[in-house]
Amino acid sequence: MSHSSTPAVLLLADGTVAHGFAFGAVGTTTGEICFNTGMTGYQEVFTDPSYFGQVLIMNSAHIGNYGVKELDVESSGIKINGLIGRNLEEQFSRKQAKGSLSDYLKDSNVVAIEGVDTRSLVAHIRTKGAMNCIISSETTDIEVLKMKLAETPNMDGLELASKVSTTETYELGDASADIRIAVMDYGVKKNILQCMVERGAYVKVFPAKTPLEEVNKFQPHGYFISNGPGDPAPMDYAISTVKQILKEEKPVFGICLGHQLLALANGITTFKMHHGHRGLNHPVKNLVTGRSEITTQNHGFGVDPEAVKKAEHIEITHLNLNDQSIEGIRVKGKPAFSVQYHPEATPGPHDSRYLFDDFISMIKQSV
Repeated sequence: MSHSSTPAVLLLADGTVAHGFAFGAVGTTTGEICFNTGMTGYQEVFTDPSYFGQVLIMNSAHIGNYGVKELDVESSGIKINGLIGRNLEEQFSRKQAKGSLSDYLKDSNVVAIEGVDTRSLVAHIRTKGAMNCIISSETTDIEVLKMKLAETPNMDGLELASKVSTTETYELGDASADIRIAVMDYGVKKNILQCMVERGAYVKVFPAKTPLEEVNKFQPHGYFISNGPGDPAPMDYAISTVKQILKEEKPVFGICLGHQLLALANGITTFKMHHGHRGLNHPVKNLVTGRSEITTQNHGFGVDPEAVKKAEHIEITHLNLNDQSIEGIRVKGKPAFSVQYHPEATPGPHDSRYLFDDFISMIKQSV
């Protein structure tokens, strides 16, 4: 622990209060509270754009004990609104690390609280569901914090993808490659792009609201619909783009938010989950091969299973073995598929990286 003497307080929308100590930047922050059960990979988690707008509980007892380094980032910087931990560590053991978690949070102006019973807090959220919260190391006045918390918008109905998307196009890979993939960036992670580049693709990443006519000047052989934060339902601009992309009859692959957008573009509704799936050990069954995979997940919205079952042109390809939620679909008669989880697995197991191979093979067959 940092052994900070500065008191901090956590207040949940249902009135639950937890006291602890300041870590990282001193200040006040709000957002939807969520939890991640992973024991490692905290830096990759903190920099995942899909966490934008959320205050994160890391359920593992010790976070920060191997420090931070530049290679372990998934975006331009920390994307979480705040951090809650039991023991947030200033000292670190990894020789390759360039600094401590404490300095990393301070440099990014991220407010955190430690000394909290995170297991009890996670159990509470599992029962009560996701809700907004506020952390403050500026004031411990609960009435003041209640007023500030009341001003925080709910995640349900909140469009956030355009806030984390790139503002300018950029390219990765060999420009002379035989495969060109257009990436619609709604909060894409760096290693997703790297997984495609490693397989010989030349990738161009486009801002979230780029018109398809502009994207197609790149003459892509396939389209990738990225992960990202917030509610997919209000993303009319993205749903419209995906509908247009499907008319191109070229291979399409979506991950997480991209999975939800593919569903919405096919008339299938999405919904706000009770508390979401976030961690590195979620079991998923591939219904095509019959094999199970241990997956990395980070999502608070899901695809409506009843709506999928009624859609004759959609096939369910993957199911979550914990709660039977929809983890993968494909569009019948079109080279388009998606998964709810994160096959790039940073952090996490590599069981599902075959999906990138499948996407590249689909593109090669169509060129």
